Amino acid sequence: MRNTRQGSVAPIRGESLTLQQVMETMQALQEEVVASRANQERIQDDLAASQATNKKLRRLNEELRRDLQNHAGEHEEEDQESATPPKEFPMPFLQEIMDVVMPTTFVGPKVTFTGTEDPEAHLTTFHTQMMQVGGSDAVRCKLFMNILVGTAMDWFISLLDGHVTSFPKLTKLFRVQY
Repeated sequence: MRNTRQGSVAPIRGESLTLQQVMETMQALQEEVVASRANQERIQDDLAASQATNKKLRRLNEELRRDLQNHAGEHEEEDQESATPPKEFPMPFLQEIMDVVMPTTFVGPKVTFTGTEDPEAHLTTFHTQMMQVGGSDAVRCKLFMNILVGTAMDWFISLLDGHVTSFPKLTKLFRVQY
């Protein structure tokens, strides 16, 4: 006789089922049907609750959208009155360096310099990482600028416009400063 999850179902050739076995099999199947129906009811209840929540969220979203549209006009007037132009910083790089486009796939060094670290160790780390990824003199200048933070960035933006003409000059200025 073959077995199912709950018990025997049908005889294998040559076997015969007793009435007791048939009754047990039917009872097991009925229990599976009851459990399946209960599971389906739970799923239906969850679905109904989810649909109700979605309906409520859509309504709230629509209310927020309307409120945002109603208040957008008010804020545009305020923004125009209080808008101050962003502060423009000098650009110490020579224009030729600024004109070089950074490749979008280029991954720069993963270091930062705040002005409190050892500058020689920082330059060594920067040079080592740049050797791995390559890049022109102008790319190195731009990437070096990107890793400066805090007082180091303040120093960098205090340099005169066009003062940095190459990466060796930038590293020399960096060493003098730090």
